[in-house]
Amino acid sequence: MAMCVEDRISSFPDHILFHILSFLPIKEAVRTSIISTKWRYLFASISTIKFDGSLMSGLTDRNVDSFKNFVDRLLKFPDQVSLDCFGLNDNVSWNDKDHDFDVSGWICAALCRGVKEIDLDLNNLGNTLPALLFTCHSLVTLKLDAVGSEIKVPSDVCLGNLKTLQLRNSVLFGDSIHRLISNCHVLEYLAFIECGFDNISEVNIQSPSLKRLVLEFDVTEGRYFNYVVVINAPILVYFQYHAAVAASYTLSTMKSLEKADISIYQFDSINSETSATHLIQGICNVRSLSLTTDAAIFLTSRLPIFHNLIEFKYLGVGFNGRETWLVEFLHCVPNLKTLTLNFPDDAGTRWKALCMKVPSCLSFHFKEIEISYFDPRMIEMVSYFLDNAMVLEKLKISTAALTWSQKWGAQIKLLQLLKRSKKSLIVIL
Repeated sequence: MAMCVEDRISSFPDHILFHILSFLPIKEAVRTSIISTKWRYLFASISTIKFDGSLMSGLTDRNVDSFKNFVDRLLKFPDQVSLDCFGLNDNVSWNDKDHDFDVSGWICAALCRGVKEIDLDLNNLGNTLPALLFTCHSLVTLKLDAVGSEIKVPSDVCLGNLKTLQLRNSVLFGDSIHRLISNCHVLEYLAFIECGFDNISEVNIQSPSLKRLVLEFDVTEGRYFNYVVVINAPILVYFQYHAAVAASYTLSTMKSLEKADISIYQFDSINSETSATHLIQGICNVRSLSLTTDAAIFLTSRLPIFHNLIEFKYLGVGFNGRETWLVEFLHCVPNLKTLTLNFPDDAGTRWKALCMKVPSCLSFHFKEIEISYFDPRMIEMVSYFLDNAMVLEKLKISTAALTWSQKWGAQIKLLQLLKRSKKSLIVIL
């Protein structure tokens, strides 16, 4: 006798089924329409609509029109539920002349349905965005990848409920940055990733509500960043800055800053050392700092005391005098507890020859040291820390980059150092 399997899922209330469908790719959500009469039009009421290039695979010129009509009906039918998210990913050219998709109309339809998040990755995006996008009060998250095109910010921009703004591969002109940010009154997360700026003398970011800021500018050798970076974000808790050194920096006191990730590179600029110093001075309240440099790019003698810093990670290529520079920096962080070092060593490094006072953090506060990508020439550095870190509890050294013979020899030397130090440590090799 055949068993009758009860369809319990179909008995769920519609709002639960809509929620389940929202986790499926749109193509799979539409396929559920064949399950039963109840499911036939459920997909039309899903709250997350994302299109990517996979939908275009297999389409011919004959059924492109049918596809366009389907999208129009899906977005523009009356009495539809409000949208949580609308997205287009440009694995194909949604807005090229060959297909003539009404991308701008689709965006407007999503906006009219009170969409909360828009995520667009499109070629020629700057020519596609409707002005309505910049005055939509329902938007909470806006992510735009413009693939090198200009983002035109209208003068009447007002995104009163926007909390997350991410621009990638975009070009911004004049005062469009300041105009855009100043009209996002509850903005909490802001990211400019691989963006360019034309006809601009100042990157001006002022937001009393901003909590997380990511600035990753294209670092091209020989390109001088001749603009000023101004940041006034009093409750910022996370700051990421990856770029060449700008002409100058004006950073307000970031009293709430918990974590900073700074990667700076100097090119041929007479002010790069002073500018970089101003940048580091502006984050002196940070508790956790990751720093990447290609040289001793800022003046330790002009740095304030980082009283709150308890975690420091340094990454960078080798440069002459690096050990002196690092010890000088450690004098500025009296309460540091955790140090992570990730850089190549060279034959010019001489830790034994250091004639400097041992930093107080090393003597009284260091609990954990991690050395990534250990090189046998770093034995002197390890010896320096073991000799001077009086309260050290944990030492982690990665030898993964070494050959088996190098690793064996390095481990023997490290164990000899550890035995000599007579410290009770948790050691991870």
